[in-house]
Amino acid sequence: MLKSRFRKYLPVVVDIETGGFDPDTNAILEIAITLIEERNNKLVVGETHRHHITPFEGSVVEKESLEFTKIKLDHPLRVSVSEIDALNDLFKIINKTKNKYECSRAILVGHNAHFDSSFLTAAYKRNKIKKTPFHKFSVIDTVSLGVLATGQTVLARICNELDIDYDNDEAHSAAYDSDVTAKVFCSIVNKYDS
Repeated sequence: MLKSRFRKYLPVVVDIETGGFDPDTNAILEIAITLIEERNNKLVVGETHRHHITPFEGSVVEKESLEFTKIKLDHPLRVSVSEIDALNDLFKIINKTKNKYECSRAILVGHNAHFDSSFLTAAYKRNKIKKTPFHKFSVIDTVSLGVLATGQTVLARICNELDIDYDNDEAHSAAYDSDVTAKVFCSIVNKYDS
């Protein structure tokens, strides 16, 4: 089902927390992916994998972004890695799952997916990454799916309409947002497939 449902594309939910809105100058601070799996001809939420990211040299991290995300860059338990190490690790995980389902590429699923995609594209350029598992420009946006299925665009409101638990205190952590977005994606796609 997975490979035939999305034209041999493996949907992978991505959430990125950043130091601002400019992908060329603002740092990626966290990245998470949530895998989409298949069970009994239904899409289900798979494992979430996350990395804290060390801001790249010369990057800008805006104070307002840290206040919004509640990320503490100097927290002793925040073990961060470089963008390139995080991406290489996540690509291995995605490629393994892609091969499992006989998919040719991955497709980024996100809430406001073009935002996450723009930061990934900037990271690819910065780190001279030529090949990624993701489709170069196509994404699946849960804002669009959410407005179609529920009439809502805000993630918390979409969750409310779909009876998916949403915790405002946990929001804006890449791992939490990625997992919740995956639940929204699976719920809507499964509903339209039935």
